[in-house]
Amino acid sequence: MNNREAEMARVYRMATFAMLLLSAGAAGAADFPQPLPEEPVSTVTELPERYPDSWVFVHDLHFNSLPDGRAAIVDVGAENNNLRGQIPVAQFGNILPSTTRGEIYVGETFYSRLTRGERTDVITIWDTKTLAPKDEIVLPGGKRGLFVTLRNSLQLTNDEKWALVFNFTPGSSVTVVDLDGRKILSDIDLPGCSLVYPTGPRGFTSLCADGTMTSIALDATGKAGPAVTSEAFNTIDDDPLFMTPAMVGRTGWFVSFKGNLRAIDFAGAAARDLGGFAIPKQAGGEPEWRPGGWQVISADRAGLLYILMNPKGIEGSHKDGGTEAWVVDPKAKTVVRRIALKNHSVSIEATQQEKPLLVASRSDGSLDVYDAASGAFVRTVASVAHDPMTMTAAR
Repeated sequence: MNNREAEMARVYRMATFAMLLLSAGAAGAADFPQPLPEEPVSTVTELPERYPDSWVFVHDLHFNSLPDGRAAIVDVGAENNNLRGQIPVAQFGNILPSTTRGEIYVGETFYSRLTRGERTDVITIWDTKTLAPKDEIVLPGGKRGLFVTLRNSLQLTNDEKWALVFNFTPGSSVTVVDLDGRKILSDIDLPGCSLVYPTGPRGFTSLCADGTMTSIALDATGKAGPAVTSEAFNTIDDDPLFMTPAMVGRTGWFVSFKGNLRAIDFAGAAARDLGGFAIPKQAGGEPEWRPGGWQVISADRAGLLYILMNPKGIEGSHKDGGTEAWVVDPKAKTVVRRIALKNHSVSIEATQQEKPLLVASRSDGSLDVYDAASGAFVRTVASVAHDPMTMTAAR
């Protein structure tokens, strides 16, 4: 058989095979004249408008890919299916759930070429039920503070009508944002001061590098009134305060690097230093028990404080994490319980349930959950994040 005859034979075989397929399809269509209906597959569900008290926002900074940060919404009280949802929190972002508005606010930064190019800072507004983006408010000036996440770099004031954004260029300032009108109200310079703590009915306080704090009341238009600066109380050079407090009502409890507690009253127009006390602990020698980690203090609904403690505390160990959580009654000024953690942890957060749980985040991205009243280990929620730096309990 020559080449031409072989080619014709191949074409004939292909044509015959195609006709057989067509006839088989026709026979199949005769046997099943109507296609099967599509089966509905439920892959999307809405979350409750008010999250249960056992839910926690876990902020994943995602060090290996900072533009791809995110926040996981985790039910630490559930035996399984703990991950309830997730939203992006890009580029050294901050997450702030509202307690009254059915919204979650995210301060984040984008570049037109992902890691370079034109910079845009925004507050992205997410719906709590659908986890869909509702809107965004562009922040002017490219000055939103970009650093490892701290909860007090984005806060709410004026009955959650306004957001406060901390800026750092390295000049410090605060942008006041009207969440209803989706607009900027003012920019307020804060030379030498950092972060924001909602104060009074409509205002904020900032901690300053000289050990003082400055409180600024805002008028009805969001403009700054006179500043009130306290006496120095934060011993910056010897025993500075961690800058994220545990809130008990309008009182912020701060803990220092060496294990001293300080109460600040934020209820009035200007913050007031209420004094403090040393956490009772074994004295003498080094290393010693000291607070350590990123989010080192939390409070439950009853006002008990939980402090992440490191048994190898020395100068410079304040970011090392810890192996125990000490439960402190600030009224009695006593340690009422020491919870031995199964794993070295970097942050802690107490849920706001009547019977609270204590959540300890690990550097491998998992969460260990404990019964806060007894200290008993409850469960591990595995691999919910890459770098779980901060947590915020639903309220």
